[in-house]
Amino acid sequence: MRHLMSPLDFSVEELDQLLDLAGDIERHPEKYAHACDGKKLATLFYEPSTRTRLSFEAAMLNLGGSVLGFSSAASSSASKGESVSDTIRMISCYADICAMRHHKEGAPMVASAVSSIPVINAGDGGHQHPTQTLTDLLTIRSLKGRLGNLTIGLCGDLKFGRTVHSLVKALARYENVTFVFISPEELRVPSYIKEDVLDAQNLPYREVERLEDVMADLDILYMTRVQQERFFNEEDYIRLKDFYILDNKKMSLAKDDMIVMHPLPRVNEISVEVDKDPRAAYFRQVQYGVYVRMALILTLLEVKVC
Repeated sequence: MRHLMSPLDFSVEELDQLLDLAGDIERHPEKYAHACDGKKLATLFYEPSTRTRLSFEAAMLNLGGSVLGFSSAASSSASKGESVSDTIRMISCYADICAMRHHKEGAPMVASAVSSIPVINAGDGGHQHPTQTLTDLLTIRSLKGRLGNLTIGLCGDLKFGRTVHSLVKALARYENVTFVFISPEELRVPSYIKEDVLDAQNLPYREVERLEDVMADLDILYMTRVQQERFFNEEDYIRLKDFYILDNKKMSLAKDDMIVMHPLPRVNEISVEVDKDPRAAYFRQVQYGVYVRMALILTLLEVKVC
């Protein structure tokens, strides 16, 4: 039995196989419509979510399986003091696979240590969000045709953004990837990412404050929102939340084939006028998320489709 706690749990070769499977699901959805007949996915979401929870549910339903679970800690026995370990032991009696989101870093790992079914980390605090990373990798590979030889700009909240941390770790394993970190000083990418991932592998990166200064260099622009729920100080959030707003004027500085990504939800960091730009890929990214989660469920359940 296998769990997914981090995108690094899969080797590059295994990731390629997973993305190949997701691509085949996109092209031939009918072939997979009954692959998980009789299987159940439990979605244990201790923290609010729209896209990730519904994406997992859509993925399992598309495979012919069924879904059970809860959408907040308040609607579970966690509100009575039940531990994560006890919850997963109980859920293991009901379901075949589990997706867990939790506000505490490491909670899915705790669950996986005692679970008798595969556990997928659907986001733990500001730590990891591996299925968003798989979604991002599939989006990049599908739209750019490769995962190497890229310059990727990551913009906004790079300090608390778990999607950014996971994506950097994953892309660092591919050849000739250059990172451009675009953020105010208060929201820069954590030093452990720079030291343990980038410096350790001698990978090129630079840090800038102005988005306009680097737009022309980017193959991919990955926008993120400033996350109010990660701030301890309301004044800091208000001061930084509108630091970057992507609009048509800034888009005019970019390459014709650059793509704009965003893990969503957005607040106002991407103007709605950009939605009409063919380089805007964030809603296509959502659809790729369903395909890659379908592929992940099949992989962890060891379901083969001929």
